[in-house]
Amino acid sequence: MLPIPLSASSLQSLSPEKRNELLGSLTETERAIAAFHWPLWARSSQLPPPGDWQYWMFMAGRGAGKTRAGAEWVRDQVEKHGCRRIALIAPTAADARDVMICGISGLLAVCPPWNRPIYEPSKRRLSWPNGAEALLFSAEEPERLRGPQFDCAWMDELCAWNRQQDTFDMLAFALRLGDDPRCFISTTPKPQALIRDLLKEDGTVVTRGRTKDNAAHLAGTFIDRIVAQYQGTRLGRQELEGELLEDVEGALWTTEMIEQGRVQKPPMGFKRIVVGVDPSGGGGSMQGIVVVGRDADGHIYVLEDASCASSPAGWAERVIQVYDRWGADRIVAEKNYGGDMVKATIQAVRPTAPVKMVSASRGKHVRAEPIAALYEQGKVHHVGVFSELEDQMHGMTTEGFQGYGSPDRVDALVWAVSEVGRTINRAIVGNDCTG
Repeated sequence: MLPIPLSASSLQSLSPEKRNELLGSLTETERAIAAFHWPLWARSSQLPPPGDWQYWMFMAGRGAGKTRAGAEWVRDQVEKHGCRRIALIAPTAADARDVMICGISGLLAVCPPWNRPIYEPSKRRLSWPNGAEALLFSAEEPERLRGPQFDCAWMDELCAWNRQQDTFDMLAFALRLGDDPRCFISTTPKPQALIRDLLKEDGTVVTRGRTKDNAAHLAGTFIDRIVAQYQGTRLGRQELEGELLEDVEGALWTTEMIEQGRVQKPPMGFKRIVVGVDPSGGGGSMQGIVVVGRDADGHIYVLEDASCASSPAGWAERVIQVYDRWGADRIVAEKNYGGDMVKATIQAVRPTAPVKMVSASRGKHVRAEPIAALYEQGKVHHVGVFSELEDQMHGMTTEGFQGYGSPDRVDALVWAVSEVGRTINRAIVGNDCTG
C-alpha cells in the first residue's frame, strides 16, 4: 500500500514541479512500491472493469498499451486473487516469448523484484515465488491445450491467431479451475466471426483505446510519421483508432464470404498446388506471395500468405522456399513489373523452377471479380486466418482498391487461384492474363 492517496489522474494533473516534489518526498522503499503500483500509472481503460464478467476484451490501436494492461492483469491475478495456473496464448511461440514474457511491457518487466517470476524457456513456463505458474502456448498448436487446466488466461492479439477457433475452443475447455475463471483478451479489432461472437456474449466486457492515448510512452517521430501517413485511411481507423470496421460498401469479398469457407486444416491431398507471385514495385515495397491448392472435388484452399518486403534475391529465395515446403507444381508470376526479369530472378535461385509468366491489361478489381465469385459459391477456403491478406480483400471493391497502398497480396491470390481454378470455372479461363 502507498502511504499517500495517489492515482494516475491526480498525478498527471500536477505540474512537473509538484509531481517531482511529491514523488521526491517518498522514502526509497515507498518510491520502489510506487514504481510498481500499476493503478498509479495506468489509464482507466487499462484497469480491469468492475462487475461479473468472464472475458475482458481490450480492443485498441497499435501501441495503445494492450500488452502492459494484459501483463499487469495477470500479475494482479497472481498477487491478489489467488490464481495459480495461468495460460498465456499468442499467435506464435516466438510472440509469447518476445512480447508476453520478455517484452518491454511483458511479465518480467512489470513484476517487482520482490515477486518476479522465473522464466524457463525449455519448459515454456513462468514460475512465481508463491507457487503460481503460467504456461506458454501458440495458436499454431491448439492441441497443446489438451490436458492442462487453468484458473485464468491471457489471449494476446486474438485477431492474428491462425488456428483461431480451434485454439479458442481448446482454451475454453481448459479454463475450469477456481470459482471464477476469467480471461483477458488483447487485440487489434478486426471483423472476424469469433470477435463478433464474443461481443455478443453476456459475459464479455470491452474497453477501447487509441494509439494517441498512449502517446506519452511512444516515440514522437512514430506518432508524427505513422499518424500523418495513415490518419483517415481505413487501415488507420483500425490500427490507430482501434475501430471495429465493417465491410466496405461494394466490397468484392465480405466478411461472411471469407468466414463461411474458413477451415482449420487442409484436406489430405491436392491435385495441384500453385505459388502466386506479385513482384510489384521494388525499392522496399511488398511482394505478394500466396500459396493455394486444389483438391479432387474442385475446392480451392489458401494455404499460406508468405508475402514480404525484400530485395529481388530475398523474395525470390522466399518463393522457392514456399514452393518446396508445399510441394507446388508451378509458380505463377505477374510480368508487368520487370517483364522477363521476374522469371530470371526466380530461376537464378532455382534454374529448373517451373515459372509461368502472366500479364494483365484490365484493372485489378476486374481480374478479382471471378475469384470473388468462387468465394461466394463456397469453393475457396482459407486454412486459418490471414489477417493482412484478408484486410486487402475487404478493401477491393467494384470501383477499385479502397485500402492503403497496393493490393499485392490480393494480386498474388488472384493469379494463384486463377491458375488452379481453370478447370472448375470456365469464367476464370483467360482471366485477363496470358502466359
